[in-house]
Amino acid sequence: MDRDEVLNNLTSLDFMAVDLGLYLNTHPTDAEAIAAYNQVIEAAERVRAHYEENFGPLCSFRSFATNTSNWQWKDDPWPWQASFNNSLSGKECL
Repeated sequence: MDRDEVLNNLTSLDFMAVDLGLYLNTHPTDAEAIAAYNQVIEAAERVRAHYEENFGPLCSFRSFATNTSNWQWKDDPWPWQASFNNSLSGKECL
C-alpha cells in the first residue's frame, strides 16, 4: 500500500473508534459494541505502527526516536501542510 492508502485506512479506523466511543457513551453495556471498539483500536494501532515504520511519525509526542542523531519529526510534512494530507480524488462519500 502507498502512503495515501495507509493514511486513508488509519483515518477510517480512527473515525470508527470515535463513533463507537460516542455510541458506547449512551450504550455502555452493549458487549458487541465494546468488542467492535476493541477490534478497531487494535487495528488502528497496527496500521499506525505500519505507517510510522514506512512513512515517518504521525505525532511528535507518540513517536519513538529511532535515529538518535537526528530528530526525524522535522523531516516529514507536518499535519497542517498540504503535502501531508492524503488526496481523496474521487473517493468522497456523499
